[in-house]
Parts: sequence; structure tokens; C-alpha cells
Amino acid sequence: MLQGRLVKMQATGVAKKQGFLYRISHSYYKPEIFAGVGLILLSIILSFASPYFLTRNNLINLVRQISLYAIIASGMTFVILTGGIDLSVGSIVAVTGTFAAGFMKGGTPVWLSVLIGLGIAILFGLFNGLVISNTRIPAIIVTLSSMSIGRGAALLYSNGYPISGLPSTFTSFGRGYWGPIPIPVYVMVAIFIITYIIISHTRFGRYVYALGGSEETVRLSGIAVKKVKTMVYIISGFMAGISGMLLASRLGSGQPLSGDGWELDAIAAVVVGGTDIAGGRGTIVGTIIGSFIIGVLNNGLNLLNVSPYLQLVVKGFVIVSAVLVRAGFVRHK
Repeated sequence: MLQGRLVKMQATGVAKKQGFLYRISHSYYKPEIFAGVGLILLSIILSFASPYFLTRNNLINLVRQISLYAIIASGMTFVILTGGIDLSVGSIVAVTGTFAAGFMKGGTPVWLSVLIGLGIAILFGLFNGLVISNTRIPAIIVTLSSMSIGRGAALLYSNGYPISGLPSTFTSFGRGYWGPIPIPVYVMVAIFIITYIIISHTRFGRYVYALGGSEETVRLSGIAVKKVKTMVYIISGFMAGISGMLLASRLGSGQPLSGDGWELDAIAAVVVGGTDIAGGRGTIVGTIIGSFIIGVLNNGLNLLNVSPYLQLVVKGFVIVSAVLVRAGFVRHK
């Protein structure tokens, strides 16, 4: 009996000592809020570190660049929420832009060439989804294979050279402005609104979260797990295709080496934005903020003339730090 009282007193003392942290982590911790604070602090630091950071030209180039891989990150959010990963999105950017440019150069109407490029992106997503959902092959292996296939297809189709000389009706979209804001930024905002509605306010969105929480439970509930899995990879491929079209339009050419490493930036944006890499937790709002963090970080490091190799190291530390912060709070819940 005395031993029981001592154990109870000890537990009470621990609860009082940890109570504040428990309440903070359980009631007030929002990954997107922490990411937002990090974005503000990073922007303040860079505004002092470089006199060019807050200039109009730099900010316009910054949001234009962010829009391209933020669109990819929006699709990646679906995949990671289910506990998966998609390493093929960078190559999809290249292969869709290259093939669309090739068809335009051959005389195919712009609208049809764009549809062909997006169709190729959807096919890559469909391939990833079907293989992952119908076999036991891990997503990282399947999408790594798709990454190699896509990059190789782009290089073969273009013989390793950019396909340029594209119609102005196509290039004006990626280079143009509506008011003072680049057109790709409007596309990014529209996509984030659509994906937010899908994730937060539809049955499919609930299935995506549930699949990341417990696939077996979802299967026992009668939900078509294979269809949901396949669909999230189609969405991811489609978003990469849109980004590929915008990039080709901006550059005025299909570049077979474009999008290299973008899959890492997209994954980083999702994770830094607070989405659990194991799935089941995360928001599209966090992904938006995470995209801006990665974009601002890339831009700031370039303005400061930091070595590209060191930039990889810095981004690696940022990703690990974000995961550790989230893991620390989740552990206390």
C-alpha cells in the first residue's frame, strides 16, 4: 500500500513537471505555425545579410521560382500523407516539357502538345500507383525506377539537346504577368486552393489521411485502398506535369535535364511544412509555408554566393531539424 502511494506521488510529480509541455504539445502545437515563424525569421536574417533580398526583381523571381516546385509539393503532400514517397517528379518535369516542346516544334497545336505532355505525366503517375498498390515493392524503389525511365526517355527523345524555338503563344504563359504578378504564381495559388479543398473537405481527403494512419484499418473498413493509393500518385505525376509545362514555357524550350533535384526540394517543402514523413498527419497550408522556406533558403544562399555543395548540406540540416522538432512534440502527445 505504501509502495502504491509512493508510485502515485512520483507519477503526480512527473505530471506536474511535464504538464505544461503536455498542454503545449497537445493543444497549441501546430507544425504550420512553427514553420511560419521559421519563414519570418529566415526572411529577416536574409534581409540583413543581403541588400538584394528585398528588391522588387529578386522577390518577383523568388515567387516565380517557388511556384514551380510548390506545385510539385502540393502533389507530393498527397503521397506523403499516405506514407509513400515519389522520387520521379523531377524527371516527369523534364520528360513532359521535352515531349510537349518536341510536338510543338513538329507543328502540333500548342493546346494538343500541352495535353500530350500532361497525359505523359499522368501515365507515369498511373504506372507508379499501380505497381506500388498491387505489389510489395516499396514506393521508393518504384519511383526511383520511374525517375530513371523518365530522365532517359527525355534524353533519348531530344538526343540530349534542348528543344527550342517554341511558339510565343506558349512561352508567353510562363514568362507573362497578370498585373505585377507572374502568371505561374496564380497557377500555384489556384492549385493550392483546389488541393486544400480536396484534402480537408472531401471523402477522398479523409481516406488519404486514414491510409497514412493505418492501411490495414482502412482496408478492413471496406475502402478501396488500391484505388486511393493509385490516385495519389496520379495526382503527384499530374502536378509535376503542370510544373514541367510552366518551366518549358518560361525557358522557351524543352530541357531534358530540367527538374533535376526538384523531387528533393518538394519532399523537403512538405516535411518542413509539418507533414509527418510516416503519413497520416499534415496540411496543405504547411506545405505552402514549407515551399516558401525552401525557396527563400535557396534564394538567400545564392545571393550570399554560398557553394552549391554547401547548400545541400544546409538544406539537409534544415530538413533534419524540422523532423526532430516535430518528433519531439509528437512524442509528448
